[in-house]
Amino acid sequence: MIKFENVTKTYNKKVRAVDDISFNVKGGEIVGFIGPNGSGKTTTMKLLTGIIKADVGKITVNKFNVRRDPINAKESIGYIADSPDMFLRLKGSEFLDLIGDIYRVPTKKRRERIGSMCERFGLTEALSSPIMSYSHGMRQKIMVAAALMHNPPVWILDEPMIGLDPKSAYELKQMMCEHAKAGNAVFFSTHVLEVAEKLCDRVIIIKKGHILYDGTLEKLETQNKNESLEKIFLELTEK
Repeated sequence: MIKFENVTKTYNKKVRAVDDISFNVKGGEIVGFIGPNGSGKTTTMKLLTGIIKADVGKITVNKFNVRRDPINAKESIGYIADSPDMFLRLKGSEFLDLIGDIYRVPTKKRRERIGSMCERFGLTEALSSPIMSYSHGMRQKIMVAAALMHNPPVWILDEPMIGLDPKSAYELKQMMCEHAKAGNAVFFSTHVLEVAEKLCDRVIIIKKGHILYDGTLEKLETQNKNESLEKIFLELTEK
């Protein structure tokens, strides 16, 4: 459902944030995207969502070419950015209705999804308040609810657990598993190796725009016997 083919992105004609990388994410998979700060994770996700354009390469989401068919590609995506500080003057309910309008979610389905997600995230009572009055964690939760409003087949989540309380983090992980079990794709970045270990079918490790590893954590641990996952990751990314 996601195909990245020989993609390169350079900033200021000097810094290659993403350097000729290729990978795919199939329906039914949860794939973790792991790497140190500045490794190219957020750039990759912005390329996937069409926020920025690749210099070279082909990106396909749900069979739609991100460059040639951007509207259909974006309609296939639920994207949670690395910052939840957006639309702060809107009430939570107004923001969710705005997103529902953008994605043409019918009123009945919209109410069902808002009710279900906000109950799971403990947001129901906050919907009548402006987002600027929310804590960081509450803002993160409202952005998650908005991104998943139209039940997109592809989820692209940039550090989605940051700022979430334990219950909300648990609910989001459950939702990710449910989404993948329904045949959809989940691609998310994380710094927390324990989260990747428990959730992911595969992991992709990136450093300075290059993919160092693409496969299961079990295979990675087998290749590096008697070493912890944390030590393996540090050895890979510090070379």
